[in-house]
Formats: sequence, C-alpha cells, structure tokens
Amino acid sequence: MLKSLSIKNYALIDSLNIGFSDDLNILTGETGAGKSILLGAIGLIIGQRADLSVLRDKSKKCTAEGAFEIINYGLHGFFAENELDYEDVTILRREITPAGKSRAFINDTPVNVKILHDLGLKLIDIHSQHQNLDLNEKNYQLRIVDLVAGNEDLLKQYREVFRKYSQLQEVLNKTLLLSVKSKKDLDYFEFQFKQLEEAKLIENEQDSLEIQLEKLTHAEEIKLVFGNAYQILAEDDRSVLAILKENLNSMGKLRPVLPEADQIFNRLESVYIEMKDIAAETSVIADKTENDPEKIEKVNQRLDLIYTLQQKHRVSSVNELLQIQADLNAKIDQVNSYDIEIEKIQKDIQIKKEVLTDLAAKMSKKRFSVSQQVENKVIEVLQNLGIPNAAFKLKFENLSDFSISGLDEVSFMFSANKSQELQEIAKVASGGEMSRLMLAVKTLITDTKSLPTIIFDEIDTGVSGEVAVKMGIILGQMAKTVQVLNITHLPQIAAKGKHHYKVFKFDEADQTYTSIRKLNEQERIDEIAQMLSGENFSQTSVAAAKEMLQ
Repeated sequence: MLKSLSIKNYALIDSLNIGFSDDLNILTGETGAGKSILLGAIGLIIGQRADLSVLRDKSKKCTAEGAFEIINYGLHGFFAENELDYEDVTILRREITPAGKSRAFINDTPVNVKILHDLGLKLIDIHSQHQNLDLNEKNYQLRIVDLVAGNEDLLKQYREVFRKYSQLQEVLNKTLLLSVKSKKDLDYFEFQFKQLEEAKLIENEQDSLEIQLEKLTHAEEIKLVFGNAYQILAEDDRSVLAILKENLNSMGKLRPVLPEADQIFNRLESVYIEMKDIAAETSVIADKTENDPEKIEKVNQRLDLIYTLQQKHRVSSVNELLQIQADLNAKIDQVNSYDIEIEKIQKDIQIKKEVLTDLAAKMSKKRFSVSQQVENKVIEVLQNLGIPNAAFKLKFENLSDFSISGLDEVSFMFSANKSQELQEIAKVASGGEMSRLMLAVKTLITDTKSLPTIIFDEIDTGVSGEVAVKMGIILGQMAKTVQVLNITHLPQIAAKGKHHYKVFKFDEADQTYTSIRKLNEQERIDEIAQMLSGENFSQTSVAAAKEMLQ
C-alpha cells in the first residue's frame, strides 16, 4: 500500500508530506483545490509522462516520492530480474530537473522510467473519470477476466512465445520476398556465371597474354636483331668472340713477364665469358622466335574475350572478373539455400504455434471457468447500486489467429432493464451506469488482491442519494482487501471512509499553494456538513453529518 507521499516544487505544491493508512481513505476538497495535481504527482511516481510545465519554481528541480509497503505481493522476482535491491517498504522517486531531464529511482537506485512504470503498474491503479471509456475496450475487458482467472503466469509465458513467434513470422515473410525476388534473378545470375565459368579465366592472365602478343607481333624483328647479334658475336670469321680469343692468347704469353698484362688478361677473359654467354642467349632467342599467325590469332581471340567481359561488367582486370564470378556463384547458392532456410523457419514457427495453441487453450479454459463468477459478482454490485434488473454476460469469440492475449476475444454485454436486449456496454450504458459498471469491475480487481492500492477519482460521477450510500459501502468492502484512496464530492461516500483527508488551496504573500491534511473528528464533521449545505452550513447539516458518520 501507499504509506506516504512527498512532493516538492510540483505545480501549486511547494512542499508536501502526507501519510496514508490502509482501508478506505477519503479525499475531498473544493473544485480546483488541487486534487488532480495530487493525482498528477502520484502519476509521476509510477512513471507517467512529465515535462517542464510541472515545475513551480523553474530554477529548482521537482521531486515526487512514494513509500509503498509491498511485502505480500510476490515482487521479489521483479526486483531480481531488474537487478534491484528488494525492500519490504520500497521507495519510488521521480525527479524533473530545470533542464527538463527526468530521473527515476527505486530504493535510491537509478532506473529508466519504463522499469519505474512496470513496477508502478504492480503497485497502484489510478482510476480517473476518463478511464470509464476503457471499459468499452475489449482488450481491457479481457485483462479484467484474466485477473480474475489468475492467468498472469500463463500470459507471461504466452507473450514471450508470441513475441518469438511474431519475430519468426517477420523473418519468414522477408525471406519469402527475398526468395521470390532472387528466383526472378536466378536465370540472369546463372547466365552471367556460366559465361564467366566457360571463359576459364586465370588470375593475372591478361598481363601474360598482352606480353605474349607483343612478342608474337614483333617476331620477325626479334629474329632479325638477335640473329644479327649472334652472327656478329660468334659466326663471322672476324667475330667478336674470335677476336677476343686471339687477344687472350697473345696477352697470355706476356703474363709471366709483365704484371699489367696479367690484369688485362683477366679482364679480357671475363669479357670473353660474358660475350660467349650473350651469344648463346641471342642464338636461343633467335632460334625459338617464329612468326606464328595462328598463335597470334588465338591470343587475340583470348584477349578479345577478356576485354569484352571486362567491358560488360565494367571492370579493368581479370582478377575483378574472377571476383564477380565468385559473387555470382554465392548468389546462386543463396537462392538455392532459401528453400532450405524457409523450411527451417516454418518448422520453428510450427513448434511455436503448438506451444501457443497449448497455452492459449489453458488460458481459455481458465477464462471460461470464471465467467459465471464474474457475471454474478458484477450483477450483485450493480443491483446493490440501484440497478435491480441489471443483466451482465461475458461473450467469448474465437480469433482466427493468435493475438497478444491468446485466441479469445471477450465482450461485456449489459442491460439495465428487463425488456432490454443485452448489448455491448458502449451502446447501452449511460454515464451513471458506466460509473457503477466500472466500480463493479474494480471490485473484481480488488477481490483478486493483485494490487496493493487503488485510487478512484470521482468514480461516483452520475450517482447520488441512496445509490451513493451503497457505493460508499462497496468502496468500504473493497478497502478490506486493498488500500483504497477515493476522491469524492459526495458526502454519503465521504462518510464511509476510515480516514479523511482534505485538499485545499491557501494564499501566502502573493503566491497560491495547494496542500493536504488529515482531518480530525470535528474537522471531518464540518467538512461533511459543508459538502451537504455549502460553506455556511447549519446545525442541521452538522447533525446530519454526525448521523452519516455514525
């Protein structure tokens, strides 16, 4: 339950600290006194949206803090899952800085606002007047049935599987689209790949062929030049080698008598050996060089094929063509692998589908099992609230595909009169009936003890007199299982509270402030008398207030 509330620098609130008790806590105050401000601050604590407009003093931060007793609500798992320290009395705090930044804390540990909100949903339910519209929503109606049915654990399991199932469906759809598109391109890929594969390209082949072509096209010139060189070096009568040999023989005779001759001999011998080697190479090159038009034609054809493929694929080397060939091969393999991948995804989806079907069936069974209990409870509350001929039924429909909540859709069917056909609430319920229906639904929530605290913001809209008295009694009964904070303008309901708080405005200097205080016995009598008769209430009103309180 909400044990205490501390607010600083929020709207018309400068600084406020108030403690709340279990049972039924009544909050009253004149219109505009700031009850909605109080609710807004509590909303901050449980992760609702906020902005700079909430700062009373724009130069200071706003702080809202609530202490909640949570010992009996099995929240250890939530704290462990989010790596938070568990405390039987847990502190939720929210800060808004002058720069507009929002900070959230659970037991002084910084958390993101989503975690604060997730915990807040488990601690407190704020029912404002516009929430009556939620009662028209089928998702809200199904949530109520699930609360009564105790489907929380099953729903958690189901939604985890459903999330994976939905992700697999998305992956399957994308893969199918890629497969269809790729198969349209498959013929093109295979044609391109086959053309490159048949070319039997070799790495760096182009450079080798271009060099070879140069040699073949200059074969006559090469043969002539190298043949002449060999002739001069070795073949002629007065060839270079013959003359060098003759000089070597003459110089060799002088080596014993002239040191210089020995040096010259050695150098001539080196030249002779080099020239002999050159002559041999020129002979080999000249002999192997032939004018081969047929080979030239083959090399030209090969190069033409390479150049054509390069132009087609807009590249400038054989290595790039080989890379394109490899990429095309990978694309073809990918297209062929899509069928295998699709089959695998479909198997995974089928497994998830079977699990979902089983979990959905278990939830459906529990939902149907409590339908009579829900119907009887709502009718009982409505009859107590002045709708003696109330009829209420749960209408279940099977969905064709899985939803976030299973395979069921539920509709709350209602009739206020004997002769009136059961219809969906939105079509037949008046404003006053909607308030009473919502209170009846909220009793279902409190009966499950799924929340420590519930706050009603004028749930009594559209009711008065004896119905208001009965509504107050029902609120009191609800407060025996959960803490109830009820904002009301009706004295009949205010008198049913165990604890009474007044929200009020006051002026100080040139500033207006909102605050709240717990009323003592006499203050409470005066407050209810004022609610009965206005500010200048009479002794008759005081007597009536005392009677109500008794």
